[in-house]
Amino acid sequence: MPLRIGIDVGGTNTDAVVLDGRRVVIAAKAPTSQDVTSGILTALTGVLHAVDADEVASVFIGTTHFINAIAQGRELGRVAAVRLATPPQSLLPMIDWPDRLRRVVDGGVYVCAGGAQFDGSPLNELDEAGLRGTARQIAASGVRHVALSSIFSTVNPEPEIRAEEILREELPEASITRSTLIGRAGLLERESATILNAALLDLAGRVIDGLEDVVAGAGISAPVLLSQNDGTVMTLDRARRFPIFTIASGPTNSMRGAALLTGIDHGVVVDVGGTTSDVGVIQHGFPRESTVAMSLAGVRSNFRIPDVLSLALGGGTHVAEDGATVGPESVGLDITREARVFGGDTLTFTDIAVAAGAAPIGDPAAVSDVPADTVRRALDIASDRLVRAIDKAKLTSAEIPVIVVGGGGPLLNAVPRLGDVIIPEHADVANAVGAAFAEAGGEIDRVYALEGTTRAAALESAKAEAIARAVDAGADPEAVRITDAEDVPLTHLPGGGAVHIRVKAAGPFRTLVAIPEGH
Repeated sequence: MPLRIGIDVGGTNTDAVVLDGRRVVIAAKAPTSQDVTSGILTALTGVLHAVDADEVASVFIGTTHFINAIAQGRELGRVAAVRLATPPQSLLPMIDWPDRLRRVVDGGVYVCAGGAQFDGSPLNELDEAGLRGTARQIAASGVRHVALSSIFSTVNPEPEIRAEEILREELPEASITRSTLIGRAGLLERESATILNAALLDLAGRVIDGLEDVVAGAGISAPVLLSQNDGTVMTLDRARRFPIFTIASGPTNSMRGAALLTGIDHGVVVDVGGTTSDVGVIQHGFPRESTVAMSLAGVRSNFRIPDVLSLALGGGTHVAEDGATVGPESVGLDITREARVFGGDTLTFTDIAVAAGAAPIGDPAAVSDVPADTVRRALDIASDRLVRAIDKAKLTSAEIPVIVVGGGGPLLNAVPRLGDVIIPEHADVANAVGAAFAEAGGEIDRVYALEGTTRAAALESAKAEAIARAVDAGADPEAVRITDAEDVPLTHLPGGGAVHIRVKAAGPFRTLVAIPEGH
């Protein structure tokens, strides 16, 4: 069977695995480098000594390049935000952004007449002449990226589509990102996601060129795909246009890997890293997606992203000498130099867990003098945080499996009141396993008018279209399945009402090499 390589870049380590079907052939870890790419090469080299590069059918990568850029406010492009609405507007794009990030990205805000009302009918006639004038202003400013949004474009995208055509005519060298291709209902949040995507485009081109060079330099000629936020993958061509859809691939890959390594499709997953623990839920083997706006570096946005709760609790988390304070500071990448079990002087959560009898890491004798009261206090604090997070993630009082993965997973063996958690073999590289086990997917997110049809018929139509999209993206027609479906009545719309339907389908690739561009 052709081999898959999965690579996942974390805050502390970059992990790589080779999968033969569902079997892990070999795994390797490398410290995450500042430039990310060289760490990927080191991890990739670590697994290639055991397999022939010619046997590799595909390489799947989950990278932190883009979320790091947003968090740090670095390597982002300036973006002109164009909104179709009724001028003037009081709540403008980026109005609620952190000042530091807005100063980096803000390339001007423009409002032109246009848009739709809540029922999809026209709000204003599109001011084409005014829009062309706006395009000339953008060209004169030197800004090369445009984020285009329209009032209620999730109900009626036509004004946005026509505006894009005009902007492309006037700005042939600029990128135009439409909000209906990025976000969901909620104007400010959808605009923010669209602006962030546009700001990442230049970086995306450089990163993807670098990833291609790294894989080719390792002697692999197989296709390279990037992990998406929803547990499926995209081609590099699509990633160049929509890098925002990859920023939460780390937690997603860990949850997908947990499902593969345990065979459990429904449960809570706790991914323990060096700095944080991410808690989420898998449903049908995929992460449950957030249904509310999420914050990225202080920016509220509403595109597809897993519903994950992050705790400031990881292997490198600082612990006070008396155990009364745990975090939020962490030694992060420096854990192998600063933690006491590795010869350092900083008391970390790893030291506490080792002192309590967790799996031996480093030199257990180095923490033998930590007072028992310190250990107890710190573990009680960690236990309270984890139990609350798990209960919050479950959304039910029923007992469901709790799967622990990540490099710091064994540390939770020392934490009381967690019950019978499952720590599978290869849990420390579950993120890379999840990347390698990615599937092809298709999604429909649309408002359907119910005039002349029924809600059930509309849902079935959406399911069929989602399956067709997954198959078109490379999924095996015999194995594709619906992984998520929801329909919300919109009784305020005319013509007998309407329904907002979101359906996701996914399935294993029928081949690992012939994936159409654009998916």
